[in-house]
Amino acid sequence: MTTRSDSITPYVATSGRLAGRIYDVIKERLLDGAFPGGEKLSVANLREEFGVSKQPIMEALRLLSADGLVEIYPQIGCVVTKYSPDEVSDFFRMFAAFEASVAQAAASRRSDSQLDDLRSLSRKMELLNEERDASVISKEYRLQNRKFHEAIHHMASSRIMADLSRRMWDLSDFLINTAGSYRAFGEVIIERNEDHAAIIEALELGEPELARERMEQHILGSPGVVSRD
Repeated sequence: MTTRSDSITPYVATSGRLAGRIYDVIKERLLDGAFPGGEKLSVANLREEFGVSKQPIMEALRLLSADGLVEIYPQIGCVVTKYSPDEVSDFFRMFAAFEASVAQAAASRRSDSQLDDLRSLSRKMELLNEERDASVISKEYRLQNRKFHEAIHHMASSRIMADLSRRMWDLSDFLINTAGSYRAFGEVIIERNEDHAAIIEALELGEPELARERMEQHILGSPGVVSRD
């Protein structure tokens, strides 16, 4: 017997935005690397799991397709998007330049209280330096890392930057988690946290160009947190 998703069941009866709820759940799985690139997603299995008709499942998958996370092919079905190494490299160069611009703006606009919040988030991430379970590291780092960078987005005080960045962060997490495995992540977690400390220092100093440079180098190193198979 298939067990329905606990996170969806309450919405079946109470929410008129069911497709959006299903979209959120499947997207989190994709960002966590639950499905490798090229894997087919079974609409029938998803219908059974969530206890819904085909329509909300297809609506959710179309939203994910618009995000670039899945592809829908006639007569074939829905497949997790698989990007080429060149496409991944192109994306991270573009992403690094964008996040560098966010950090540059944040350096001249941040408040002392925002810096305190960022330091607190950094300390939480540093606790992962002693973690030995690769699955725990991969999950917690992704979640805490998003909070860290979102805090910098708040410093920049730009809704346009924050909205565009949020979508790129989804694709970044997806590409990292479908590109390989987290066997080597424990070897780079300390280095990633050191990058964060350097970014905080630049923000504390109020040096826009330094913040830009350090953020760009940090993002360019993102694909290296996994080991390719």
